[in-house]
Amino acid sequence: MLQVDNVLPAVDVPEVKTGPSIWEQVKGMGFEDAMTTVTNSLVSFCFKLLIAIVVFYLGKFLIKRIYGLVYNVMTKRQVDASLTTFVLSLIRITLYFVLIIIAIGILGVETSSFIAIFASAGVAVGMALSGTLQNFAGGVLILLLKPYKVGDFIEVQGYTGTVKSIQLFNTVINTADNKAIIVPNGALSTSSINNYSLEDYRRVDWTVSLAYGTDFESAKSAILDIVNSDVRTVRKFIEDDIAYREKVAEEKFRAEHPDVQQEKKHGWLWRMFHKTRKALPEAPDIQMDQPVSIPQKVERAPFVGLQEMADSAIVLVVRAWTHSSNYWPVFYDLNRRFYTELPQKGFEFPFPQLDVHMNHQEAPNT
Repeated sequence: MLQVDNVLPAVDVPEVKTGPSIWEQVKGMGFEDAMTTVTNSLVSFCFKLLIAIVVFYLGKFLIKRIYGLVYNVMTKRQVDASLTTFVLSLIRITLYFVLIIIAIGILGVETSSFIAIFASAGVAVGMALSGTLQNFAGGVLILLLKPYKVGDFIEVQGYTGTVKSIQLFNTVINTADNKAIIVPNGALSTSSINNYSLEDYRRVDWTVSLAYGTDFESAKSAILDIVNSDVRTVRKFIEDDIAYREKVAEEKFRAEHPDVQQEKKHGWLWRMFHKTRKALPEAPDIQMDQPVSIPQKVERAPFVGLQEMADSAIVLVVRAWTHSSNYWPVFYDLNRRFYTELPQKGFEFPFPQLDVHMNHQEAPNT
């Protein structure tokens, strides 16, 4: 048998003593001592209560200041109203929770248990609402990054329509036949979005089929005449079209409001200098060790090309640029004009044709 010679001595663990309660302190005392103890305890509690009340109202004042500061910043930055409301509510609830915990701690109440309970409840709620929280996070990202806004025409998740509203958890899309599609923001924030309204100008494409034997150059000239006759299409440069649209809008406004006159805030010398300064190009930031590249305008003139020689026709592709608001009107109007005006100019739209060759052979004599 093994004998253990060295045995560790037992260690005495001191008991953790908590402070005696007021009733334990009063117990066994005389009347005068008991009254003195109770009075001191009440005075100490009232002093702590007074400090807690002062801290609460001071914190409440600071919370209102922080709330107003955040509200002004988000309003000036034109943050979405639903996101602004949520952020302000979250800030207010969080700050008031912290303030109440501080006030309770001043009164001498143990606050670690409260914090542990709220933390456990937060974890449980987060696990139960994981999908909803993902949609909420997606909604916050959409409202902050703005990949689309209300009124944009988008294509996402197999749906195409106009954005009616952007909520914190969902986005409502109205289709062309006025169906309301509610799409979760979690899927929208992680998927590809085709925003047709993001760019101001778009290219319109047509295909025109003409009969074999048609002179291509004549057909090209006739189609370009039709396209260029529409004032909504870009002649050559988008920048020129923008200036033309602004001029037309200004003339329309003056015609509709003849009584409105622009105030002449400056003299003729200042206006002449300002006009000359605007006409001068801005000097680029030139560095001696780097080449200077001046951006050039991109030509967006209408285009007609021979796309395909099909079985029964030659297929011409027609391309023109227009403002996004005019995309569908220009597409349908010019499509109708191609159909009605090209035959008037001597061009023929073919029908599907099939050449059949028959060999007549006499039956052999039997």
